[in-house]
Amino acid sequence: MRLLLMSDTHLPKRAKELPPRLLAELPLADVVIHAGDWVDMATLDLLEDRSARFIGVYGNNDGPDLRARLPEIARAELGGLRFGVVHETGAAQGRERRCAERFPDLDVLVFGHSHIPWDTTTETGLRLLNPGSPTDRRRQPHCTYLTATVADGALTDVHLHRLPPRT
Repeated sequence: MRLLLMSDTHLPKRAKELPPRLLAELPLADVVIHAGDWVDMATLDLLEDRSARFIGVYGNNDGPDLRARLPEIARAELGGLRFGVVHETGAAQGRERRCAERFPDLDVLVFGHSHIPWDTTTETGLRLLNPGSPTDRRRQPHCTYLTATVADGALTDVHLHRLPPRT
């Protein structure tokens, strides 16, 4: 099962549209995950329409229209792994401990908010993934997103994709 993970798209404030490379990944993904801060409804509609399966949450910048359609926390079983998606996890310091305590029933937690790619595993075995942002790199060198594979109850081939600068 191929996963496509993104967060913090902030359209149309940070970019006018999703990058073509990211859009080209949509038909290749069995599951598309967005960890919040959409800002516009059009991006949600696009991802829901073009995804074989879609999982998303709202973020702190999302208004009532997005909050009416998306949960704060989403959970799904994918290929034998228990996934969770949430926008905010707090400061980087202490993140592993906080998330392990808050989500003891998960194998993988996808989060956003910081725009900083993140891939760690807690002492309890919870894998934490932040795909960064495909449209707003902030202080990062690149805009980014993640792909991964779930096979035989394991998360493999986790790959951070760096996008070229927008022209």
